[in-house]
Amino acid sequence: MGGEQSEHEGGCHCGAVRFRVTLSEGFASARRCTCSYCRMRGAIAVSARLGGLDILQGADRLSVYRFNTGAAQHYFCSVCGIYTHHQRRSNQEEYGVNIACLDGVSPFDFPAVPVLDGVHHPNDHGGVARRAGILRFDPAG
Repeated sequence: MGGEQSEHEGGCHCGAVRFRVTLSEGFASARRCTCSYCRMRGAIAVSARLGGLDILQGADRLSVYRFNTGAAQHYFCSVCGIYTHHQRRSNQEEYGVNIACLDGVSPFDFPAVPVLDGVHHPNDHGGVARRAGILRFDPAG
């Protein structure tokens, strides 16, 4: 999947929240994270600049969750509970957007996704992101 800037629409499971996003690197930024929250959430996130995400509907339905340092803001639909996006701790000028919330895109479209070491967060050890591994999807065939 490509690495150039691309625009997409998406939303939560129940449809209460809808958004339009410009991905700053297209799908090339797809990644997972090993921090305690992302590990439990299990989503693949792609990058958008802070001004690149517009909530089209349901801003009043979005709730936010913060933990640990409180720097990252994780947004989810208060109706269906689906995580839609988050403002990153590692780069406060970026959002991570749940790839599964983009119309016509599935996390299973990506056979290999880099996994970053969020347990040892880059902001805690000099700003260098470390790769923890690769998550692979090998469809039965």
